[in-house]
Amino acid sequence: MGLRAAICLWLLAAAPAPAEPVRIATWDPGLTRKGPGLLLRDIDRGDPQVLAAATVIAAAAPDAILLTGFDWDHDGRALERFSETLRGAGLDLPHRFAARPNSGMATGLDLDRDGRLGEADDAQGWGQFTGQNGMAVLSRLPLGPVTDYTDTLWRDLPGHLMPDSTDEAASVQRLSSTAHWDVPVRTPEGVLHLLAWAATPPVFDGPEDRNGRRNHDEAAFWLHHLPDAPFVLAGNVNLDLIDGDGRAQAVQSLLRIAQDPQPRGAWQPPQTGANAGQRGDPALDTADFDDDEPGNLRVDYLLPARTLNVMASGVLWPAPGEPLAEAVEAASDHRLVWVDLELSPAQTPAPIAAAGDR
Repeated sequence: MGLRAAICLWLLAAAPAPAEPVRIATWDPGLTRKGPGLLLRDIDRGDPQVLAAATVIAAAAPDAILLTGFDWDHDGRALERFSETLRGAGLDLPHRFAARPNSGMATGLDLDRDGRLGEADDAQGWGQFTGQNGMAVLSRLPLGPVTDYTDTLWRDLPGHLMPDSTDEAASVQRLSSTAHWDVPVRTPEGVLHLLAWAATPPVFDGPEDRNGRRNHDEAAFWLHHLPDAPFVLAGNVNLDLIDGDGRAQAVQSLLRIAQDPQPRGAWQPPQTGANAGQRGDPALDTADFDDDEPGNLRVDYLLPARTLNVMASGVLWPAPGEPLAEAVEAASDHRLVWVDLELSPAQTPAPIAAAGDR
């Protein structure tokens, strides 16, 4: 063997193996119920909708997934049992995080000024009970200590659009309708920050546009809290930039900072009925609202930092008759969104303590 060939072989042997991509997903699986404890009951009963949700997640095989429609309970029993259900479906995501959301958290005030207290509209975020329609993270990879911004007051957001309110209401009203979390995911190549939130729909209000303003500000929050590290913005943003209602400026600002891989579904419903007048690309839609105005929308997003290499992405929306189609249809009116990210090996990865399961 010549010297040149020997050097080439040595360089090949010394080169680091390419990093495995990390698959991040977000989905509203519809795992919320009308009363506390009912989700845990349904999980233990093997409810068909619960099993369908587990089947969909197992098919997507994420390394970490944000669930934006999952009832919270104090002891985390529902999330623990659902993790076991996932394991039975063939996917082991042993690391989990969930904290009390603002949805259903009583304020003791008449926030909607209708003369009645204790209603779902008077909670920090709309909810009939504490924890209804909360959030959760499940992960194959360890999770570092989470920064929970959920108690941030709306009035404390720089440049907020909060409508006129009494001093008493402004002193307690939180920004997050559900939650805002910075969840470090510990990959072999370093820490990836999962910046998670689920926003209120920018509708169902009056001329004051309270929900539209809040939806905007829930996205604008991240403009002030992006880490100086790899990240992916993830969640149910409840805003379609082309076909939906709402104020798009904050999400558009995020898109100038992060990248949009524009995950696409393999199939789209016929563009008839409520979908007929839409202008957006139907392959980007993530929610099946065809029976209602304004039709199917893109409301679930994964927006990685521009420093990350996007290897692949997609929306899990199979055509009717395909093996997974029945489970996808039965689980939720939302569709799971995923992205495969390549993280460069960290130069000096900072040690990070493992977070206890919650």
